Order: sequence, then structure tokens, then C-alpha cells
Amino acid sequence: MSFPDIRPRRLRTTPALRRLVEETRVAPAQLILPMFVKEGLTAPRPISSLPGVVQHSRDSLRKAVVEAVQAGVGGVMLFGVPETRDETGSGGLDPDGILNVALRDVRAEVGDATVIMSDVCLDEFTSHGHCGLLAADGTVDNDATLEAYARMAVAQADAGAHVLGPSGMMDGQVGAIRKALDAAGHTDRSILAYAVKYASTFYGPFREAVESALEGDRRTYQQNPANLRESMREVALDIAEGADMVMVKPALPYLDVLARIADTVDVPVAAYQISGEYAMVEAAAANGWIDREAAILETLTSIRRAGAQIILSYWAVEAATLLRARY
Repeated sequence: MSFPDIRPRRLRTTPALRRLVEETRVAPAQLILPMFVKEGLTAPRPISSLPGVVQHSRDSLRKAVVEAVQAGVGGVMLFGVPETRDETGSGGLDPDGILNVALRDVRAEVGDATVIMSDVCLDEFTSHGHCGLLAADGTVDNDATLEAYARMAVAQADAGAHVLGPSGMMDGQVGAIRKALDAAGHTDRSILAYAVKYASTFYGPFREAVESALEGDRRTYQQNPANLRESMREVALDIAEGADMVMVKPALPYLDVLARIADTVDVPVAAYQISGEYAMVEAAAANGWIDREAAILETLTSIRRAGAQIILSYWAVEAATLLRARY
């Protein structure tokens, strides 16, 4: 058969027909909402580079998590912002530190009604802003950091986190955390490994959100954006160490990496639509250059199409509402 017998446009003639043959759909339950909680706040504080996103107080965090549950979002990922920091990031290990207190708040508020995830990394808590402990020469000490991560993960599990998300890109971090969790009796807690985390320029707004003290960069532990085979190796190592899920971060600039990993592994694959991706769309929409809601759904669909079963997005609650209206 040849033209005009074959006419693909026949399946695009009405909205209902387009929905009927749609190949990729994003479900609200596949979305995770990253959230920031700031020690000492009495009301939410806007983040200038992330319009619509705030640093939460403990009270506003609880209310926002309930709203996310009601919207059908699959889970939340919590990040803590302490009032004070030190060289070792001790606030991240402290059971009474802001992140662990917030985890207890959220678990008490919603229980198992959603998946409560927590960031296992020291960068929000260190005075130097790096993701690990520093050696005498100023470099990040991988193995000393593993011990801190292990203690941090146990504290977060004790506080109520269902899923621990090690994001520091230290060699062996998943194995160290798995061993510590099991030894502490948390054999049922899952690990979402930030297996592929690139040294990206798109993290800028996030650093405002957590009030990062970082000077310099993280290129000695985050990945080179030019590399793909390295990502496959990182994923294989994390799965071998006991990762229950693996994640690619950022999402949009690395859809090829995401697709390769999703086609290769037999565990759930996540992607983090990071702050810079969010901020670009918000800025373009604010200038009237793009349709904001359409762009939100298009970007999420592209990440899902590439193979992500789980998507972390600052639009999670809004997107869930848009998706329910669409379908």
C-alpha cells in the first residue's frame, strides 16, 4: 500500500481518538514531590529561583504532605535546611536535627498513606557544602563519608523514612547503607540509589533552596556529562550492592542515559526533574514564550517515555491535578 491508502493522520483527528491510541501516559502515583524544610521557620519562605516552591516550616510541611497525598502523588522526598552547619555535617546525623524531626512529623501525619523518602547526603549540613567529609588536604574522603552516611541512613529510618536516597556519589555508599540498615533491624527499608548523578549546571536553584555553602565544584565525585558507559557501570555496582531502585539525575539533558538504563536493568528506574529544568520552564512561561501547563506535561511525558517509572518533580502535585483532568 502507498499514499493515499496509508494515512497516519486518521488516528489524530479528535482529542478522544488521540487519547485512545496514546502510547505513553504519566500517572500521579508515579510522581514524587521534593520538599524542603527549614529549621526555625514559622511560615513558608519562597525560593526566588524556584517560583511556587518554598522552604517549609514544620507545620506547613505537614499540611503540604497531606495535600500531596490527597492529590494522589506517589511520594515525597524530604531535604533539611539547618540553622547552623559544621565541618562534619553533624546536624544530618542528629536524631533531633531538622530532617529527622521533619521525617517523624510527616510519618505521624500520614503514616503509610504515601512513600516517605529522605535525602542521605551531607551537603545541606556541612559548612563547606560538600557531600562528604573532608580529608586534611581538602579533598572529599570517600571511606570516612561512608561511615557518616550509614549512621545518617539509620537515623532517617528510625525517624520514619520508608526509602533512603543516597545522593552523594561516594563509591560503596549503597553497600555501606544497606549493611547498616540491616544491622539496625531496618531490613524492610528500601534504597533509591542516585546511581547516575551528573556534575550539572542545572543544580543552581537547588543550591539556593538548601542555602548551600559550596565553593568550587563536585566534579571529583559527580559524573562527567560526556560519559554514558560510566553510568552503566555505576548502576551495575549499585544494584550489586543492594539498591532496590536506581535514579538518573538530571532528567531532561540525559534522556538517552535514562533510556539505556531502563532497557538494561530489572529494578525500578527513577529520574529527577531537577531545579534548573523547572526554573527554565517557569521563566519561559513567565515571559509568555511557552504554554506553561502544556510544557509541564510534555516534559514529564518525555521522561516517562524514556523509561522512568518514577519521576521526582517540583510540579508533582500540580501535574497530578492536570493529569486527572486530562484523563
